[in-house]
Amino acid sequence: MAKRSTQGTAGRTPRSPRRAEALSREAIVQAATDLLDEGGETALTMRALTGRLHTGYGAIYHHVADRNDLLAAATDDVIARVLAGVVVDADPPEALRRLALGLFDAIDAHPWVGAELSRQPWRPVLLEFYENIGRLLNALGVPARARFDAAGTLVNYILGVAAQNAANTRYLAGGDTDRDAFLTAAATQWARLDPGRYPFVHEAATRLREHDDREQFLAGVDIFLAGIATLR
Repeated sequence: MAKRSTQGTAGRTPRSPRRAEALSREAIVQAATDLLDEGGETALTMRALTGRLHTGYGAIYHHVADRNDLLAAATDDVIARVLAGVVVDADPPEALRRLALGLFDAIDAHPWVGAELSRQPWRPVLLEFYENIGRLLNALGVPARARFDAAGTLVNYILGVAAQNAANTRYLAGGDTDRDAFLTAAATQWARLDPGRYPFVHEAATRLREHDDREQFLAGVDIFLAGIATLR
């Protein structure tokens, strides 16, 4: 193609390199994800997004219907990456652990994802996650009569624990106390309780101070796996 003549362009304002590039849906979703990670759901506004991308509202609305559509798209993108990371031909118990831990880690890294999934549990990407759970339960020999309850129990456990962990992280981030200090204070209170009335709580005080949320989450998945083994 012949090079376009530059004659007659004097006095025109040069176009910004960013504006000259074709704005893709992927770029918009990534910018929205960055805003959500930096400031939570309130940080995602169309004004902030246009500023981040150096573009106008029309370019954004060409790819997404509104803010809610954009939030859903960002959530879908995060969960799709979790599903892509699961090894299809892996040992079923290990694949299930990876799938569960992948969603836990995703919500830990992107706390807003858990809230969005709870509002729209029918989203295709979550249904795909649910389908993978069902497939793995089938491979583990869980009978059809128990598969629905088993899948629901596991998905609710994953989403519930991950959302609570993310909420705790946000709570601590907004104050002057870090996780270690918070757990130490709680464990100290537990240790002061009457061991005659609260024997388990008193005994668990040390573990509370030292426990790792991620490892405890995986322990719960292993307890689930041990439970469904009795259904075969």
